[in-house]
Amino acid sequence: MKLRIVIFLVFFFSGVIVHPVFAQLQSPADYLGYELGDRYTPHHQVMGYVRHVAENSNRVSFEAYGETYENRELVHLVVTSPANHQNIEEIRTNNLKLTGLIEGEPTGQRKAIVWLSYNIHGNETSSSEAAMNTLFQLADPGNMESAGWLENTVVVIDPMVNPDGRERYVNWFRGITGSEYDPKVESREHHEPWPGGRPNHYYFDLNRDWAWQTQQESQMRSAIYQEWMPHVHVDFHEQGYNSPYYFAPAAEPFHEAITDWQREFQTTIGENHTSYFDEEGWLYFTKQRFDLFYPSYGDTWPTFNGAIGMTYEQAGHGLGGAAVITEDGDTLTLKDRLTHHTVTGISTVEVTAQHSERVMNEFETRFQQAVENPAGQYKTYVVKADNDPDNIYNLLTFLDNQQIRYGRAGDSERADGYNYATGENERFSVEDDDIIISAYQPKSQLARVFFEPNPALSDSLTYDITAWEAHYRFGLTGYATERRIDPEAELSADLFWNSEYTGVNEPYAYIAEWGSMNDARFLADITKKGINSRFSTVPFQIDGRKFERGTLVITRAGNKHLGEQFDQIVREAATEFGRSLHGSASGYVQEGADFGSSDVAFIDKPKVAIFMGDGTSSLAAGEVWHFFDQQLNYPATLIHTHHFSRVDLGDYNTIVMPSGYYSDMLNDSAKNKLTDWVKSGGKLIAIDNAVSALAGIDAFQISRKSLPDNDEEDADESKLRTYDESSRIRAMSSTPGSIFRTTLDGTHPLAYGYKTDYFSLKTDASAFDYLSSGWNVGTVRSDAHMSGFAGQLAKENLEGSLSFGVQSVGSGDVIYMVDNPLFRGFWENGKILFINALFFVGQ
Repeated sequence: MKLRIVIFLVFFFSGVIVHPVFAQLQSPADYLGYELGDRYTPHHQVMGYVRHVAENSNRVSFEAYGETYENRELVHLVVTSPANHQNIEEIRTNNLKLTGLIEGEPTGQRKAIVWLSYNIHGNETSSSEAAMNTLFQLADPGNMESAGWLENTVVVIDPMVNPDGRERYVNWFRGITGSEYDPKVESREHHEPWPGGRPNHYYFDLNRDWAWQTQQESQMRSAIYQEWMPHVHVDFHEQGYNSPYYFAPAAEPFHEAITDWQREFQTTIGENHTSYFDEEGWLYFTKQRFDLFYPSYGDTWPTFNGAIGMTYEQAGHGLGGAAVITEDGDTLTLKDRLTHHTVTGISTVEVTAQHSERVMNEFETRFQQAVENPAGQYKTYVVKADNDPDNIYNLLTFLDNQQIRYGRAGDSERADGYNYATGENERFSVEDDDIIISAYQPKSQLARVFFEPNPALSDSLTYDITAWEAHYRFGLTGYATERRIDPEAELSADLFWNSEYTGVNEPYAYIAEWGSMNDARFLADITKKGINSRFSTVPFQIDGRKFERGTLVITRAGNKHLGEQFDQIVREAATEFGRSLHGSASGYVQEGADFGSSDVAFIDKPKVAIFMGDGTSSLAAGEVWHFFDQQLNYPATLIHTHHFSRVDLGDYNTIVMPSGYYSDMLNDSAKNKLTDWVKSGGKLIAIDNAVSALAGIDAFQISRKSLPDNDEEDADESKLRTYDESSRIRAMSSTPGSIFRTTLDGTHPLAYGYKTDYFSLKTDASAFDYLSSGWNVGTVRSDAHMSGFAGQLAKENLEGSLSFGVQSVGSGDVIYMVDNPLFRGFWENGKILFINALFFVGQ
């Protein structure tokens, strides 16, 4: 069998039709008119070829499962024997019955299921070429080896997960190359322009979005994935062009939720690959760099859904082009890259087919144990019923999409557990309406990963963030307990989507509480439609009801130009976004400030510009763009950093600086222009590394916090460290992504809608001094670290540092967001901080 793969590739690349008797099924070369690897195949031709195979092979079916933001088709193919295709729905539902996600006893129609995902990073282009090659090998009616594997195996192929990003790269590459490719890495065809082809349309890294599903590609893929729940999943990638091929087993740390069987079988698969690579003399490595900890990768999210999840990494990436000279003087070609990916893909199907019975049995056992005896310290996760209903709704909607079960406690009892708010174990009361997420369920492994307070790290050197717990992420209070508590009543997320109206029919003012993204969407919608709004900077009481700072006050005065449309716009928006309104007959309040008071501030309509382009992080810029365009649905103008000198800033009252370095953009002239604009009344929102870019500009007082001084003895000791300790020494001063308690000044408009504590996701250890003048709205105090890895020196340096601050500069304001509340679009509890900066600060 090993020889079969290599021989096929030789025939294929020479253009020979291996089995001309089956001429109706064409090889990729025959269909496309060129050998795979000679050029890049654009999306529409990839789709054309996979359709062709499905139409001309009784082993393959084709289904579109959605489309991208740029309206490109997303598809998957099901590849198995003709006999299995006759029973494919029974096979699929039988597998779901093994998981317990649907009820019923499975029949004898059980098959191992392998899912192969290609090109989630758009500029890692060889994998979609390999997908066509792999598909033909499996569909080729003369390939008896693959025919045998498909008797007991179903292969699902997603040939292009990120069409928008890949087309960005392919179209650019085709447009700048000549009649021959230039393999010298310094040539322009090896250097993509900003933003590069890696991310999707909104510049999101889809391989960090498997769990969070902020992007529509992820949402659609997740839905179809969970209709199959495969036993093995492979995500095909590329890395630096000088790197050998990487395949399983993965590097430490493995998340503790990963089972012994999942560890064992990925090693079995990797060993099968080594036999092919050894035979060809191809370099490879395992057990390094790519760990299995962060849950939102294409290897980890499938793993936590019960699969053997793996990443395969081929050398190449954006610098690879179609051919590149490597550091050892060899030339790596696109043909080489797709060949290696073809071999590992086929090898994965082969070894799974060889062990199909055990693969299915272990899969079934894993889900049985999840229901009967789940692993992990905590057996129940409690969300208190008195949390904000919007935050509960967001959590439950997320759990529904993940197929994680929950319910109401239904009874009161006492328990001991971990308090997420304090980080301490304590006695607490479980109330009737509290929400219970039990570990005793099919998706126990995934629930544990999302709710475990402090997942154990076997190694501090990780590839990504190390904290993401759901209570912190959604802004919820609750507990984790080692006791089993089963929910006694069903619960629906829709119960927390409330829209009711109280008060008089034609009010003096509409009053809407503040604190969630749906409140923000409501405000954004009515603002776009011409409604003028206010917000209270003090608590107040009216008609016997109490309202907190930040409450929206939408008076009829100031909106009379809208006539009858005023009431229609406000009420329709409230219904659309599930907001409750109170109609007040008067502007006079029993406590607090009357609605005509200066303490009820007018909201000047934000006219927003966002810096994009060179100098900004494309991923960070995409987070802001997606937030305005898809989450808030509020207009913002994207300004390329190259054009800043020519832009009339008078058209904007708000500028957002996504994370970036800005060294090229912020020359002396640009610094003066930006400073003058702020002094004239502009509002500048700087996020993450953009804060560092403002440090040193005279008008902006933000400054980096100095690292703690080492005493002389410690300094001498550090000089004696060994070479292999260097990474761990650096880790002491870093945090790849952990959760810190941030103390908020709730009286400042930037913090409206929050309680005293906000749990912030810190993605690096950058620390800034408190502002000497201005407002230190969010600060890190002592013992603030809550979850995830943070080096000891990093924790010490972050104590007494600024997370969120506001400085008045002339008539304007600068908002410093050291922590990025829009990071990857998934930290739901941080988004109101950004909204407050947009609508409230500086009013």
